[in-house]
Amino acid sequence: MDQCIFCKIINKEIPKEFDYESDHIVVFPDINPSADVHLLIVPKKHISGMGQLGREHGDLLIEVYEVVNKLVLENNLREDLYRVVVNGGKAQHIPHLHFHLLGGQWKKYV
Repeated sequence: MDQCIFCKIINKEIPKEFDYESDHIVVFPDINPSADVHLLIVPKKHISGMGQLGREHGDLLIEVYEVVNKLVLENNLREDLYRVVVNGGKAQHIPHLHFHLLGGQWKKYV
């Protein structure tokens, strides 16, 4: 997608430092964090949203949750409160599938 901000970040058209990168996903801090830890886990392949997911995305989803577990440990959230959130419909502000890892103190209701 030409105008997708996440695609531009993934393609390095917009500079962003990644906390994690593989062949299939990138992780970076949310620009407007809602918690002490607010990381976005974003597939490199443009998938508009949950409705576009199918069985062929099984390996991607497994990798997402493996990375979430890694990030939970790295950010000392294992014994703290954390959430993994996926928005859809009008709650999804950027039309590119992404997952939010939120932990620590919440800055506002999410």
